[in-house]
Amino acid sequence: MSSLAAPLSDSTLIHTSAEFTQYLTFTVGAEEYGLPIMAIREIRGWTDATRLPNRPDYMRGVINLRGMIIPIFDLRCRFGQGVTDAHDKHVVIILSAEERTVGVLVDAVSDIIDARDSDIRPAPQQDDQEGRQHFVSGLIALDRRMVVLLDIARLFGRDELREAIPMTVEEPRG
Repeated sequence: MSSLAAPLSDSTLIHTSAEFTQYLTFTVGAEEYGLPIMAIREIRGWTDATRLPNRPDYMRGVINLRGMIIPIFDLRCRFGQGVTDAHDKHVVIILSAEERTVGVLVDAVSDIIDARDSDIRPAPQQDDQEGRQHFVSGLIALDRRMVVLLDIARLFGRDELREAIPMTVEEPRG
């Protein structure tokens, strides 16, 4: 386990209200993305995943996280930018998606930002001729940078998780 591992606990300050929502920001390549902090369960350093046969390239495999089998998805590959050459500087963000726990491989975690609903701009409309899902829920402009907010439900919907992990894996109850 890397020194980057940081489980989020009840003692972690989470500021979500009707006025503000917090987003964990991270990078994939030169772009900065954000996910709602309430969906994040843990941040870990990269460790090799066990590759499963006949899965999409963007599914790096699975890891055993305290008895739970967690699928790991490569966001660079998911976004059509090629497979990440992962090493110990990469980070895995463990999050809740569609009643499942999944991990996403990213280049680095940036910070936590507060945003009002009025700060979030809609993503430009795209003509989706190739049938690809739209993963962007909005954009936030911060000083000299742009954060692309991802829609977890679209990124990892039920069909997506079934395609990547068709077997039923029970998570321990406790």
